[in-house]
Amino acid sequence: MLDFDPIDEAARQWGQRWGAVPAMHAVTSLMRVQQLVLARLDALLKPHGLSFARYEALVLLVFSSRGSLPLGKMGERLQVHPTSVTSIVRRLESSGHIRRLPHPEDGRAVLAEITPAGRELVERATADLVAAGFALDSLDEAQLRELSELLRPVRAAAGDYEVDPSS
Repeated sequence: MLDFDPIDEAARQWGQRWGAVPAMHAVTSLMRVQQLVLARLDALLKPHGLSFARYEALVLLVFSSRGSLPLGKMGERLQVHPTSVTSIVRRLESSGHIRRLPHPEDGRAVLAEITPAGRELVERATADLVAAGFALDSLDEAQLRELSELLRPVRAAAGDYEVDPSS
């Protein structure tokens, strides 16, 4: 553990050369927190044989009305490349948590369907994540809401989702 904040030091040095210190500090902090949170989430999920990416895929299938989705739709909703979806699905299928099925209406498409074992795994893994505050347990509920709202315009400006013009 360092006895100083390396992001503060980077910002100090950055400011001696260039501008936009607040933006540089914020994005560097955001990226570092993302690394820390993902590492903690993966550590919480490791005993379940999951990574956070595979957990997200299972949860997506739990949330779907039929417990299944086409692989292309999964990629859209998870916002990952098709090869990543294929890799995630392959790992979950080999562990018995999902099965791949031909799409009943589109002969070119493949469905991923969660199995009962996959549903049970989601419940156990979710209990651990909730107990750990999704690795954000150092923030209280008001701070969590504030953080989400602070990040919303960045996501919207990047086209992460369609913004309702009437709101």
